[in-house]
Amino acid sequence: MPQNALVFVRYGPYRSCGVVDYRTFRLEGLQATLKEDGHQCVLEKIDIWNKVKLVVNGEHVYQCDINDLEFGGDGQLDPLCQEALQAVRKAY
Repeated sequence: MPQNALVFVRYGPYRSCGVVDYRTFRLEGLQATLKEDGHQCVLEKIDIWNKVKLVVNGEHVYQCDINDLEFGGDGQLDPLCQEALQAVRKAY
């Protein structure tokens, strides 16, 4: 697989402190993990609450609950970020 895959990170709003809104704080580790491996990330908002979906070459390769991702960080110790990276690598 090429090291420069274009990964669409589609994410929905989630509740934090009683307010539902689109936030990218929980996506920072995922983005860092993918960028470190040489991939480009494009963030896209979707209407599905609490969801993160990764799309590579038009193919849905991974999804999880956004609340399960670690807040901030570099993604190195987050097992979901590592699962997502493996799914992107297997996309080709």
